[in-house]
Amino acid sequence: MAILIDENTRMIVQGFTGKIGTFHAEDMIKYGSNVVGGVTPGKGGQTHLNRPVFNTVKQAVEQAGAEASIIFVPPAFAADSIMEAASAGIKYCVAITDGIPTQDMMTVKNFLRRLPEDERMVLTGPNCAGTISPGRSMLGIMPGHIYKQGDVGIVGRSGTLGYEAADQLRDLGIGISTSVGIGGDPINGSSHRDILEKFEQDPETKVVVMIGEIGGPQEVEAGMFAKENMSKPVVAYIAGLTAPKGRRMGHAGAIISSSGESAAEKVEMLEELGVTIAPTPSAMGETVAKVLAGL
Repeated sequence: MAILIDENTRMIVQGFTGKIGTFHAEDMIKYGSNVVGGVTPGKGGQTHLNRPVFNTVKQAVEQAGAEASIIFVPPAFAADSIMEAASAGIKYCVAITDGIPTQDMMTVKNFLRRLPEDERMVLTGPNCAGTISPGRSMLGIMPGHIYKQGDVGIVGRSGTLGYEAADQLRDLGIGISTSVGIGGDPINGSSHRDILEKFEQDPETKVVVMIGEIGGPQEVEAGMFAKENMSKPVVAYIAGLTAPKGRRMGHAGAIISSSGESAAEKVEMLEELGVTIAPTPSAMGETVAKVLAGL
């Protein structure tokens, strides 16, 4: 089944006619994603990549049946684009944009919370690589060819570590149901826990790989959820074992500011919660293989 997207998901690209939006939309279309159009204000009525361009997301929903959206909009305008998608009835949105101001994301989170729960859009990102259900659909910027279809779910803050996990698993003959990038910013649309809950409900996913890093409580909160609510094993890799306290490492959210936020502390807590730890990035694949062999 996969989660969030499949071959039937009707997708649009916000920022469709821009250079970056065009480049990645072409990749998504080549992969087989059901891209039904895109949005660029002021260019509605035109055709781009043999698909219609709309002025607003609402038009794309009404005229093309759009269900999911991907954001390639500059940081200053990205929050408005996310909220426009939510208001128009988009069910799932991936925000690729890096550099969205934290205050803007606080506004987005508050806006989404005000929507009725059954109408609330699922958001992943910003500053993420997107989501891929291998062999079915891609809503993101990842290299689709490294993903093999299978029964392992991946959720991670780091896009490139997600690629690494997928590549290692493929080399071992292990495939992926869905890989979800949640982004490395301090405030993001969905947490590790949110995605673990979706994987638990997916009958095709047998094991979940959680890729985390220093900073914030998300990984430990996800581990607590897994212990109490999941029947499927979780394998985790936490990046940043050598990061000194107070040092930002790569992502805006990857900074140790309090106890329980270092990689070593997270690893210790997750092990206590029954999560299997991959000790190094190069061991992610073999760790998952061992867990699968024990099922």
